[in-house]
Amino acid sequence: MTDHTLPTARLGDGGPEVGVQGLGCMGMSFAYGPTDADASRATLERALALGVTLYDTADAYGAGENERFLSPFFKAHRDEVVIATKFALSIPPDDPTKRIIRNDEPYIRQAVEASLRRLDVDVIDLYYMHRRDPDVPIEETVAVMADLVREGKVKHLGLSEVTGDELRAAQGVHPIAAVQSEWSLFSRDIEAGVVPAARELGVALVPYSPLGRGFLTGSFADAEKDLTAGDFRRQQPRFTGDNATANAALLAPVRTVAEAHGATLGQIALAWAQQRARVHGLPVIPIPGTRKPARVEENTAATRIVLTEEELSLLEPIAGKVAGDRYADMTFTSAGRE
Repeated sequence: MTDHTLPTARLGDGGPEVGVQGLGCMGMSFAYGPTDADASRATLERALALGVTLYDTADAYGAGENERFLSPFFKAHRDEVVIATKFALSIPPDDPTKRIIRNDEPYIRQAVEASLRRLDVDVIDLYYMHRRDPDVPIEETVAVMADLVREGKVKHLGLSEVTGDELRAAQGVHPIAAVQSEWSLFSRDIEAGVVPAARELGVALVPYSPLGRGFLTGSFADAEKDLTAGDFRRQQPRFTGDNATANAALLAPVRTVAEAHGATLGQIALAWAQQRARVHGLPVIPIPGTRKPARVEENTAATRIVLTEEELSLLEPIAGKVAGDRYADMTFTSAGRE
């Protein structure tokens, strides 16, 4: 039984209708330090009860472990959820810490079959190209993905971290339901080219890390000092050293707005992300990640917060003052190719 509270939006012109906030599931088994499987399972159930229907994973998250972890939940609620997973980050067997980007047909076909097995489903609802290999024409990659749709293995196609021009080229081959890119108060580079292209083409935007990987919640101020050794944020330029100190100071206006609404910092960051739909005129479905039921309640409640024009103006300058790139290597992002 569900107690839906979220309004819905459609992924692309012909894509599925989903709750206006999804759930990023990566941290349930990968990247953010120690995990609690029972708490994560409870979070999945609570999210569904609150109207969250888009669940995001990838084959690279824990070398397939995240897909395996989610499989029982998806099986129990198959008709209620939209499963999004991704391909393109190959893990060399001799060095599991490395990632190799592959967009070629043999790899895509191998990847989709492996994801179908791990997820234990007959079809993937939304299949993303996780990262772009510039040496493979995007038209060729999307043509292979389109074949997967025709073969009944995939329902809808998505792209992650593509440029506006790459999105247009892809859309010329097959309809794209969603583009997933980092978009938050700290990361707004996609507004220059990707967002206008998505609006023009009728493609939904799915912001990942809308909470700035937790930094916008105020839950940590310096990743090296505050997070466990296995947390990958300790390697991210924005969250360490002088950059972390400078960026922590940027949260002051977020606190001001939060106090005015009786809300948390994270809720204001999410409300800002949700309101990008109105500001830019396209569907926007953020996918904040969490492993705690109480946190998913807090996150979904942010969809009911409406920021005033004055508050949006107060938050507007933040991104332009952020110290450090969002990745140590930006060549893997759309901003690195724009």
